[in-house]
Amino acid sequence: METIIILALVFVFVAMRLYSVLGRRTGHEQPIAKPVEAQPKPAPIARSSSDMPSQPVSAEPAIDPRANEGIRAIVSADPNFDVTSFLNGAQAAYRMILEAFWKGDTEELSRFVDDGVREDFAEAIRQREEAGEVLDNRLISIERAVIERARLDGQMASVTVRFDADIAAVTHDREGNVIAGSLSDAVPTHDVWTFSRHVRADDPNWILIETDEAA
Repeated sequence: METIIILALVFVFVAMRLYSVLGRRTGHEQPIAKPVEAQPKPAPIARSSSDMPSQPVSAEPAIDPRANEGIRAIVSADPNFDVTSFLNGAQAAYRMILEAFWKGDTEELSRFVDDGVREDFAEAIRQREEAGEVLDNRLISIERAVIERARLDGQMASVTVRFDADIAAVTHDREGNVIAGSLSDAVPTHDVWTFSRHVRADDPNWILIETDEAA
């Protein structure tokens, strides 16, 4: 019986020592990992995830230094804003908007642009149809997409992107005859488009609010 009592005391002593070493945190241990929660995806710019650009921007997004302050303001208001994801989405939108315009699809255009831009596109399409012209254009490649400007006005964010692209442009008449251009010769094109979004809106998509040709 005495031997059993001694062994029991030894067990208690060892258990207490183990607790003093393993059961307490000293402040130098790695924190216990928590289950990973699904994070919100960066706000896309285009509504179709399957229509991504053929040449997405690199891991080092192109940003004009003049846009840095505006980008920081947008990120501060919307922590989910990601420059690389934005530029990839901008390229997808550039392709889809151009293709809708070339086809004369105003309904498709209305998904991506504001009323002012839609009206400008619609007027150009109307004039083209009255002239009996049909476009057979192809976006061959987007060579570069650069954020030139960015700003936050209240809760409205706007980002201006310069697109350097190669486009093969052909115009047919009503009879299908080629009256201008060639699909075998891509023409360098330089566009400056501005996209906007309310940073607190439930809709994650950016809308095209202005188009211009690069200087």
